[in-house]
Amino acid sequence: MFAAVQEFVYAAYDWIKWLHVVSVIAWMAGLLYLPRLYVYHCDAPAGSHTSETFKVMERRLLRAIMNPAMVASWTFGLLLSLAHDWSSGWLLAKFAGVLGLTWHHHLQAQWRKDFAADRNARPQRFYRMHNEIPTALMILIVLFVIVKPF
Repeated sequence: MFAAVQEFVYAAYDWIKWLHVVSVIAWMAGLLYLPRLYVYHCDAPAGSHTSETFKVMERRLLRAIMNPAMVASWTFGLLLSLAHDWSSGWLLAKFAGVLGLTWHHHLQAQWRKDFAADRNARPQRFYRMHNEIPTALMILIVLFVIVKPF
């Protein structure tokens, strides 16, 4: 069975890579945009029309774009990994970076729950700083994939 999957991956490699890149772009867009919404949401009084609008935007971004894009990124990425040697340092480093993005995704989802329940206690600065983490991880991941430094 594994050989059949691997054979499929080799035959469809470029198509799987295309789907992976598209899903990663969508996931990254959400990871970068959601904290910006949180920054603006901090200024909205709880229960206000503005706050309720942000809640809808945040929920839709997370559930309709970010979650499916993360699942697709993982699915296509794992398929692509079947065509590579897992002892390669760059692939392991990329995998660690993707784990970091996934961890940050789940943190952002938890923060959305706090905003949805009007329990946010964090200042704008917190979300501004956390907005940089996905960017830094993305830069490292792309470096590992393109340059393969080890």
